Amino acid sequence: MNMLKPLDAAWLYVDTVDTPMQVACMAIFSLPEEAPGDFLQGLFEHLRAVPSFARPFNLKLASPKLKGVMPAWVEAEHIDLDYHLRHSALPKPGGERELGVLISRLHSHPMDFNRPLWEMHVIEGLEHGRFALYMKMHHSLVDGVGGMRMLQRMLTPDPQARSQPPPWAVGCGARSEREPQSFDAQLRKLVDAARAQLGTAPAVARALGRIVRESVQPHDPQEALPFSGPRSVVNAKVSAQRRFATQHYELERVRAVARAADVTLNDVFLGLSATALRRYLEEIGALPDKPLTAGVPVSVRPADDENAGNAISFIIANLNTTVEDPLERLQMIRRSTQVAKDQLQTLPKAGIDSYTMIFMAPFILQLLAGLGGRVRPMFNITISNVPGPKTPLYFNGARMEQIYPVSLLSHGQALNITSVSYAGQFNIGITGCRDALPSMQRLAVYMGEALEELERVLGLGHTQQQPVAKKAARKRGKKAA
Repeated sequence: MNMLKPLDAAWLYVDTVDTPMQVACMAIFSLPEEAPGDFLQGLFEHLRAVPSFARPFNLKLASPKLKGVMPAWVEAEHIDLDYHLRHSALPKPGGERELGVLISRLHSHPMDFNRPLWEMHVIEGLEHGRFALYMKMHHSLVDGVGGMRMLQRMLTPDPQARSQPPPWAVGCGARSEREPQSFDAQLRKLVDAARAQLGTAPAVARALGRIVRESVQPHDPQEALPFSGPRSVVNAKVSAQRRFATQHYELERVRAVARAADVTLNDVFLGLSATALRRYLEEIGALPDKPLTAGVPVSVRPADDENAGNAISFIIANLNTTVEDPLERLQMIRRSTQVAKDQLQTLPKAGIDSYTMIFMAPFILQLLAGLGGRVRPMFNITISNVPGPKTPLYFNGARMEQIYPVSLLSHGQALNITSVSYAGQFNIGITGCRDALPSMQRLAVYMGEALEELERVLGLGHTQQQPVAKKAARKRGKKAA
């Protein structure tokens, strides 16, 4: 039995029927050139034939009824692969809209806490002979970077490779956790961790004290403090039903804007999100007169860490949605993220977990007390950027063409925008509450046009193709579910 780290356990504490804390990815594959007509059936049978489970795919809760108290993982003695592995087909014509509708529906279903907390769906019938894989896991098992690393272990850069094992046979590859730890070993580990955290307590206290002081006295206006954002429609209570939309660019286009504006790639992503949000909220008559803020996860995972569990902290960025000029807005976002990063970098690495738990405690307590969506949010929206594979990858000869993140929502957080880079692409998944946000798919269109606007303002050459790009962006937005 292994007790969960506090940050992993927090996702179990706040999991409800309306707010299932599950994250997913949706990848689109093209068939190999020589693929026979029954390639997908053969692929599915190949997956079904491997009932070997590595961590974290073989873990389940020791006591599901106590998941909100002291959750712990145990290895499942029997795993019903037919439950976790599903085969679906899209209705014709099998376009992006039909795929988005299915993903929205699959992501709305809560998970069975009596079983290992993952599912994989093979989805055939996508136009142009393509198929999709949708994999869902509970956030207590994996974060974005850990999920990307598991995905890369499942895939290969070799297009000729066949008989690759499925993800549940590969797992996270963590050598140190493959054998169950004894109670004494776990106790020693907890004591060592406690000693390390005590040593960092003064630095953590100083960082948190500064946040408290600056919340009641003058500070840099671009420093976004907790609870400084306004209430808005994106901070409503959520229902169980999700809606999913996508947008994608060439990665070099985003990098070119970042270079020309002297900001980071992540700043550009925040700027595109802010521009789309400002336009969307203006159109529905719900743009607040104070700037929205974004909670931005920051990976603190060491390069050699093979585990999949959560290794993240958070910063809060000012999205400057009250600023009309897109370039001015982008520069102000850059200032806001730099201030937040400087604050985080003052902490010793060993103290980041403690800082993150204390920093996020009000957010967790809001949800536990049922106040999410009823009071001012800690931040207005979560916007996350996950680095992905840099080269094309294959699964049993099928090339992964695109990959999109599908994220979670909570009460008071009715919208999530997450991106992942892959083989020269910058792919964005927009997850929203179906009932709280009308016509949410328009955000995908507006993000496409926001990039064109920045290119035009900065005098970048891609805007020569603006009418074509705009038409394609609108088409994608209409197709998105």
